[in-house]
Parts: sequence; structure tokens; C-alpha cells
Amino acid sequence: MPLPRAKGHISYGGALRPGEGDAIAQYVQQGKRIPRRGEVSLLAEDIQKFESLGYVMSGSRHQRMNVIRVRKENQVYSAEDKRALAMFNYEEKAKREQKVMADLQWLVQRHIGQDVGPSHDPFAGREGVDA
Repeated sequence: MPLPRAKGHISYGGALRPGEGDAIAQYVQQGKRIPRRGEVSLLAEDIQKFESLGYVMSGSRHQRMNVIRVRKENQVYSAEDKRALAMFNYEEKAKREQKVMADLQWLVQRHIGQDVGPSHDPFAGREGVDA
């Protein structure tokens, strides 16, 4: 399941050049493999096909470059995870608020004597509430 896209600027942490975090995040949001140095003009499917045939891509050879690349990718992944969690929490909070508003509207309509219609009593079964 692809992550929802964010609007505005997101901080992906330090050690990333301007625009680098956004570029990596685009691949993450699309669920694609992040291209390494020398692989930019190739499609992700082509790269995976070459690697499955046994080719070692030029970006995979240097241990120090790989460590830096993995750290940068992890920075982007953790920022994307935080963004997705924040969006999930926001949606859940909006659902709870919508339910509370609907329950309050039902109570107000019942109190002023309007026909409420066939709906449930959100406070039925609770102690201390007059029915």
C-alpha cells in the first residue's frame, strides 16, 4: 500500500543535500527501489533484472558509499514513517470528533424535542444519564 503524499516541506534530517530527501522520498512513496549512483537513467525493474542475472551495479561496490546511502535512506524512511503515523493519528482523531459531534447533535435534538428519527442512544447503558 503506497503511503499518502504530503503537502509542503518535510524535514528529513541532516546530512542530506537540498532536494535529496525529497527525491528519495518520491521513490519511497511510489514503492520503488531507490536508485544508486550510476543507476539513475535505468528503470528499477531493469536494475533488479541485471542484479538477478548476477551483475554488480557500480553503486554497490564501495562499502563507505553504501554505508552513507543506507543511512540517508533510513533517514528518509523514518521521516516517512513519522509522517504516515501523524496522518493516521489525525484521521483517527477526526473520526472520534465526528462521532462526538453526532452524539451531541442527537442529544440537543432530543432535548429540544425535535424528532430524532431511528438512531441509537449514544448514552444508553451508561450510569448517571437519564433516559
